[in-house]
Amino acid sequence: MKTNSLSPELFRVIDANINRFKEGVRVVEDILRYKYNNKELSSKLKSLRHKAQIKETQKLLQHRDSINDVLRSSTKSEQNRSSLEDILTANFKRAQESARVLEELYKLENIAYSENFKTLRYELYNIEKEVMLNK
Repeated sequence: MKTNSLSPELFRVIDANINRFKEGVRVVEDILRYKYNNKELSSKLKSLRHKAQIKETQKLLQHRDSINDVLRSSTKSEQNRSSLEDILTANFKRAQESARVLEELYKLENIAYSENFKTLRYELYNIEKEVMLNK
């Protein structure tokens, strides 16, 4: 394991992206669970969400600064969803993009974490295809 490669600012990026990943997955998971009663896919998503873990959570919390996030306000596109399909798509993409950021940053610090987030990203691609083509 590499150490001391990540600055406090990069831990902020990691913290934001782990949260974003889990939030995006949770939105999709809950829609599949409660609207579609799809136990299989909601269980897969729950499992993915739980696999998005790192041991250094205290370090992430130390560097969290959500109050001063320069893009904290929502954009117009984030506020507009015209269908449940739009919500599902937006949240799949949010989680996939976050997994990619985590995969790249952890190449500096911990290759096992990097590979984990890569695996999670590809699993999300497969679940997205299954959900969006079979709703």
